[in-house]
Amino acid sequence: MNATSLPHRIMNHAAVLPEGALLFPATLLHLGNRAAVDQALSRLARSGRLLRICQGIYALPVETRFGQRSPSVEKVLASLSELWGETIVPSGGASANALGLTTQMQVHPVYLTSGASRTLRFGRQVVRLHHAPRWQLAAPNRFAGAAIRALVWLGPQAVEENLEAIRRTVPASDFDELGNARHRMPEWITKPLNAMLAHG
Repeated sequence: MNATSLPHRIMNHAAVLPEGALLFPATLLHLGNRAAVDQALSRLARSGRLLRICQGIYALPVETRFGQRSPSVEKVLASLSELWGETIVPSGGASANALGLTTQMQVHPVYLTSGASRTLRFGRQVVRLHHAPRWQLAAPNRFAGAAIRALVWLGPQAVEENLEAIRRTVPASDFDELGNARHRMPEWITKPLNAMLAHG
């Protein structure tokens, strides 16, 4: 790669960014015009030097002593959340697994978003974003939010037994946090939750 070429300058720019940072034309126009930047990004992705996450958005693979790997999904999603102005959280299935309510693992990671449904690619790994209503996106990165999403995934018939399981396995302060988030939930969750809290 020519040291003065646009692809080389893009790679130099990418090399100083933190893991999970995004590369897209609007951030690279100081290096060349839009058409040239688009073409350079496309070529870099085809050669494997960049990963094409979705239409027009790229990320730099991470070099390790064991070879190249994709950047952290969580870090890229945090960057996308900021770029798009969307809430992005783990799906109900992933939340249920994290809370010990299921041992099922998803073949392709799924996240919920306040934006449009999309498919992202991290090399060979596919990550799906599914649009969800606002109440299911409550309390991102907090226990209450994970519990809400897990209960939605498990379904109305399983709410009571899984509320009991959650109560037995998490600190009381975490369960209180779920109670404090009741106003965001549908009745089929709040009714058994209220009954449980009323009985101490």
